[in-house]
Amino acid sequence: MSTTRSSPPAPAPASMTAALDLPLHAMAFEYDLVSPQKVTGRLKVTEVCCQPFGVLNGGVSAMMAESVASLGAYVASGFRRVAGVQLSTNHLKAALLGDTVEVEAEPVQVGKTIQVWQVQIWRTDPSLKKKVLLSTSKITLVSNLHASETMKGYEETVRKYAKL
Repeated sequence: MSTTRSSPPAPAPASMTAALDLPLHAMAFEYDLVSPQKVTGRLKVTEVCCQPFGVLNGGVSAMMAESVASLGAYVASGFRRVAGVQLSTNHLKAALLGDTVEVEAEPVQVGKTIQVWQVQIWRTDPSLKKKVLLSTSKITLVSNLHASETMKGYEETVRKYAKL
């Protein structure tokens, strides 16, 4: 009789997002990758996240950017509490109702007290089989804050999903 252990199946992106980030989960955002070097995810543009004109709300883009950068900075800091101190977003093109956007965050600088992350949001154009850059953000975070004991449960959840 074989006792070969297989690793458990990867969690569904929606359940991962629900565990990691309730505000983004409420908009149906899905995390794909969480690591100290990169955080990625995607969002189907629905009425919930659109302006009345059927265009992705710029505030939603900014929220996605700060959220994914904060999660990446949290992991990169060794699970210290982080706080965004500067967010700058440039909206280059629009995402329309029904589009799917991809979000990718990567660190520019990971220091002991300050981290800077670059976030890009893309729309995949299936007809052209290419990605179109919609917005770019730069987020500066303080990354040396003490995480209270109440955050231990969240740290364990992030460790469960992160590629460390």
